[in-house]
Amino acid sequence: LSVPNISTRMGVSEGFWHHEFWLPPGATWEDLKESADIHYPQPQDLLLCIPGALLLIFVRCLFERIVALPLGRGLGVRDKRRPKVQTNATLESFYVLLGRTPKEEELISLAKQSDLPIKEVQTWFRHRRAQDQPRLSKKFCEASWRFTFYFTSFFSGLALLYDKPWFWDHTVCWLKFPQQPLPPALGWFYLLELSFYCSLVATLPFDVKRKDFKEQIIHHITTITLISVSYCANMIRFGMIVMLVHDASDYILELAKMLHYLKWQRVCEVVFIAFAVVFIISRLVVFPLIVYYYFVTKLPLFPVSCLINAFLVVLQLLHIFWSYLIIQMIFTVILRGEKRQDARSDTEESDRSEEEDPAKNQ
Repeated sequence: LSVPNISTRMGVSEGFWHHEFWLPPGATWEDLKESADIHYPQPQDLLLCIPGALLLIFVRCLFERIVALPLGRGLGVRDKRRPKVQTNATLESFYVLLGRTPKEEELISLAKQSDLPIKEVQTWFRHRRAQDQPRLSKKFCEASWRFTFYFTSFFSGLALLYDKPWFWDHTVCWLKFPQQPLPPALGWFYLLELSFYCSLVATLPFDVKRKDFKEQIIHHITTITLISVSYCANMIRFGMIVMLVHDASDYILELAKMLHYLKWQRVCEVVFIAFAVVFIISRLVVFPLIVYYYFVTKLPLFPVSCLINAFLVVLQLLHIFWSYLIIQMIFTVILRGEKRQDARSDTEESDRSEEEDPAKNQ
């Protein structure tokens, strides 16, 4: 068995790295033996995503402080003034331990305990919730960082793949698989994408929380799994195409968000419609009918291909879910001119005017 070379470096059992699990029938790890001129993905390379994610978080902090925040202020992003909440130990204790929105009987009890009218208790909780809502400048900075990364990622990936025949003809994508040498540029790009999604998971507790928070967690975990597993199985060509298809619309969405925070609504609506068109074409047409189709028809079944197939289906279900929300937003907010809170908003009373946003629905 030729697994020890990999399993020793990874510090795991040979059974986990058995070629019948990771590679198509008839292929073994011996077929992916490196030489001075030919390189293949090595599982231990994935460990680079840890320092990579930390570096991206550091770069993001610098970018938001040095670039995005001054840019937003210069373009007119202003945080709304929020009323200060008077210190009240009883109400604060309930807010922290039991809930942000007390029920009617709880309001009556709290009013008695704090010797305040019920309306004042309701106002206290409304203002206290408003204090915890993210500022407009924070939202702008987040959108600016993601726009910058997605924009750079998409056009860098496009430049890397533009001259590759397997990018245009997906039948070539699987030619001689898995004996497909890894160009260094593609390897580094792959690890950069993995590091970015790991950084998103790490910063989830601190980022603006939206209504599709659970779906975002599922998306990030699915993406990290697909990138990691496809790297180990040397499905780099396929993975690059999948990432490029997904990156095609993401930077447009983040640009629409930035325009909304700047209150450039007409331009925002045009950009959002452009995002919707690109999103639906790339994720409901190109991804399932071309990328996924050639994956299931050109690749024989083996354990890792089945695993990847399952996660691709999860991605497609998320695409359908977000497409429904996008179409719904276009019809209710843009075409009909109705004011409607977006389905991904970080909803609260004090920020309703900021959250009626077609650009935040993915």
